[in-house]
Amino acid sequence: MIEELRGFQQHITDQLDICLTLPQAPAQLVAAMRYALFNGGKRIRPGLVYLAGQALGSAVESSDKSACAIELIHCYSLIHDDLPSMDDDDLRRGQPTVHIQFDEATAILAGDGLQALAFELVATDKHLDADTRLDIIRILSHAAGPSGMVGGQSIDMAAESRHISAAELENMHRRKTGDLIAACLQMAARIKGADELTQNALVTYGYNLGLAFQIRDDILDHTGDTATLGKPSGSDLSNHKSTFVSLHGLAGARDQLELLRLDAIDALTTLGPAAGPLISLANYISSRTY
Repeated sequence: MIEELRGFQQHITDQLDICLTLPQAPAQLVAAMRYALFNGGKRIRPGLVYLAGQALGSAVESSDKSACAIELIHCYSLIHDDLPSMDDDDLRRGQPTVHIQFDEATAILAGDGLQALAFELVATDKHLDADTRLDIIRILSHAAGPSGMVGGQSIDMAAESRHISAAELENMHRRKTGDLIAACLQMAARIKGADELTQNALVTYGYNLGLAFQIRDDILDHTGDTATLGKPSGSDLSNHKSTFVSLHGLAGARDQLELLRLDAIDALTTLGPAAGPLISLANYISSRTY
């Protein structure tokens, strides 16, 4: 983990803990939501909001609720992705998945709760003006919705047990992973009021980073082990999913990963030295072991 992201991790954890203090909600529901949220995640998405905001000169508190919101959306998607009707996974980050630890109905409701809470956090963020809050909600809902992450998940489910083209695979992961990661950068740019050139540079970086993240996942699924990954290795193969490794081979997937890393870094030229932590993150994403 890069030092700059590690520096934000405790702050992210503290902010998420505040957001998940919900005395009026049913205790079992909150327990499942907290279980999904505090189980060792790398916090890359909220970290991106903070790192991009730092590069642009934003105050940390102006990013808090947006950073928490995107992590809640991410964790809700993982709960639902692990369900028996989806990927049917028993492990997530080395721990039983939410539907195994609790039950399937509680897992579904915990995911629903995290999703709804994400938008409440942004809508009530006192550090942002009304227009900015509305724009953040628009960015987040589009990235997480039927044209973004959920659409990508739907394409993924429909693609099981059949061969898809390289273009279809890239489109699927651009939506499933890339849209939410790019949204982190887009939100940070909107919070600061960055110009169009800077916003476009950050979003380009985000999409390259998102696709690189997915290719690295595919490589690790092929080469890693369950103990290191914290989830079953080889699950894509057993579920008959098309991956960058199955379509391009291991060497070809690694070549694509390197090109995306370089393209992500190149997109940040306009930020100058302030882009250093974001460059370090791109290097980390491309070489991570879990």
